[in-house]
Amino acid sequence: MKIATYTRHDNLMEKPRMAAMMQRLHGASIETYPINAGSDIRPGTDLVLSVGGDGTFLSASKRVGEAGIPVLGVNLGRLGFLSENSPEESCEALLSGRYEIEDRTLLKTSIEGEILDAETSFWPYTLNEISVLRSGAAILGVDVSIDGNRLPTYWADGLLVATSSGSTAYSLSVGGPICTPDAKVLIVAPIAPHNLNVRPLVVPESSRIRISLKSRDDRVMFSMDNRNVLLPPSAVIEVEVAQFSLKRVRLEKSSFIKALTTKLFWGEDIRNGSEQQ
Repeated sequence: MKIATYTRHDNLMEKPRMAAMMQRLHGASIETYPINAGSDIRPGTDLVLSVGGDGTFLSASKRVGEAGIPVLGVNLGRLGFLSENSPEESCEALLSGRYEIEDRTLLKTSIEGEILDAETSFWPYTLNEISVLRSGAAILGVDVSIDGNRLPTYWADGLLVATSSGSTAYSLSVGGPICTPDAKVLIVAPIAPHNLNVRPLVVPESSRIRISLKSRDDRVMFSMDNRNVLLPPSAVIEVEVAQFSLKRVRLEKSSFIKALTTKLFWGEDIRNGSEQQ
C-alpha cells in the first residue's frame, strides 16, 4: 500500500501519537510520503492521509481533485466530522483493512462576471458549501432560482448552498437542518436574514441553482469551503452537483449519529441517562 500524507501544520506529524502511527505503518511495509500539492501525488497511491481538522480535510480534497483517490481524515483531538478518526483507530483500520470507501457529493460553481480578487487560483469544486456575503455595511439582496423557478428575494447578510456533508458546518450555524451524509439533497439557507418569514430550504441534488445579487457596495465576498474570492454585485453564480464525487475513507466503527452526540452533544439532557450511550 502507498499512502500520501497531507497536513497544513507540519508539527502535527511529529506528535507522539502520529509518530507511533507512522512507525507501525512503516513496520507493515506501507510506503508513505508527504504532499503539498496535487502534482505531488505519485502514481499508484492508494489513499491520502489528511492530518488535522476539517479545514485540513477540505484542503486535501482540493489536492486530490478528480483523481478519485480516497481521503482518510485523522484528527488529534479537535472537533471534526470529516476528519473524525484518531491516529490509533486509523492505524488499526488500515492494517486490518476494516474500512469502507464512501462517495461524498461535490458542488460545481460557475461565475458569470469578473473575479475581482482571489486568495488562490479559482477551483470550482466544493465539498461543504458555497456562500455569498456582504462585504460592507449595506444589506445584501439575493435572488435565487431553482431549476428556473424564482424564490422571493432574500434580504440578508448573505446566503449559502450546502451539501449534506456541509449540513454540520456553516449551514448548521445559520439554523439549517442536519442531514445524514448519504442524503441526496442540497440546503439553501439565508445568513442573518432581515425577512422574518424565510427559512432554510432543502432541494434535490439534481437542482440547478442560480444566484444574482443586489448591493450598494461595489463588491461581495464569495466563499467556497475555506477559499474566498471577491465579486462585483453584477456577478451571477450558478451551482450544481459535480460530475464526480470525493471518495472518503470511513472506518468500520464510524457512526454519523454517534459523532453528533459526542462532538456536538446533540440531545444532551439529564433525563436521558445512560440508555442512549
